[in-house]
Amino acid sequence: MPVPHRAPPPRPLPLLLTLLCVAPLLAAAPPSGVIVATAAQTELAERVEALGTLRANESVMITSRVTETIAALHFDDGQRVERGALLVELTSAEEQALLEEAQARRAEAERQYRRVNALVAQDSAAVSLLDERQRDLETSRAVLVALESRLADRVIRAPFAGVLGLRQVSPGALVEPGDPITTLDDDAEMKLDFTVPSRYLAGLTPGLRVEARTRAHGERVFVGEVRGVDSRVDPVTRAVLVRAILPNPERRLRPGLLMRLELLFDPHTAVVVPEAALLQRGQRHFVLVVATDGTGRTVAEQREVHIGIRRPGAVEIRDGLDVGERVITDGHQRVRPGAEVRVLAVDTGDAPLQRLLEESET
Repeated sequence: MPVPHRAPPPRPLPLLLTLLCVAPLLAAAPPSGVIVATAAQTELAERVEALGTLRANESVMITSRVTETIAALHFDDGQRVERGALLVELTSAEEQALLEEAQARRAEAERQYRRVNALVAQDSAAVSLLDERQRDLETSRAVLVALESRLADRVIRAPFAGVLGLRQVSPGALVEPGDPITTLDDDAEMKLDFTVPSRYLAGLTPGLRVEARTRAHGERVFVGEVRGVDSRVDPVTRAVLVRAILPNPERRLRPGLLMRLELLFDPHTAVVVPEAALLQRGQRHFVLVVATDGTGRTVAEQREVHIGIRRPGAVEIRDGLDVGERVITDGHQRVRPGAEVRVLAVDTGDAPLQRLLEESET
């Protein structure tokens, strides 16, 4: 029985012919639309967060040095006073009388000394008598100084300028040494004490910038600097105590407030791009840079970069990118290195992605 004739299968086109047929199609494909951002130069620093407690620059409890009743109070709650301002007078009638007696004794001792001194000069009195009068004069002066000191103890003055707290006593009350009368705080600038892990010890130097916030004042930032670092590291927590100084010209900060703060280590100027522009492959990082090739086309150029500090939404580029170059932040998946691209919009960080796309279509 004759075998039916079968036509041979079609032979595949040569590879060269296939490429020639497909190339026009590829060339005719429109460039991919992308959104780009411009590499900008900005100030960066490594930020370390901590919690701290505010203290007044100077703070004392106003109290009496002697046991006595209060004769008069010369301040109100929350009053601001200057250094040396009179705050409290204690009863001092007895000391005042003794002081007047001592002044009279000193005056009499001075007269007797001058009289005997004149007689000795005329050889009419013995030198030993002059020595006795000089001793009496020095004794009267010492008694007078002691009484003046006792009298001064019954007058309480502000040791420095600041704001007074609430009054704790009333006129006529008997106070003893250590009894609280009120408080005095120098709040022109505030001390902020906080702890930092010891691994940051090498970078903790006076003058380091501090940015602090407290719930009492919302998101307002109070800027200060590190004043000193404790000489010891806590052996249990392995942390070191740090003190910063915050200027307080408006007197908004008060002792005892809890503050969230950030220490700014190694402040420097750096090139920064949006974090969305970064492509990671293993331990290597890349960006797609929008550039112009030799024919004038706008193409995507893949470039390896070395990154530094990250912050929300942005990353530092330490090497591989210059200020002003444009990098692709949206559309990576549609772009190959060397392919032509079309810039739809420039992402400045002020508008969401959807709005940028809508604006590019209009």
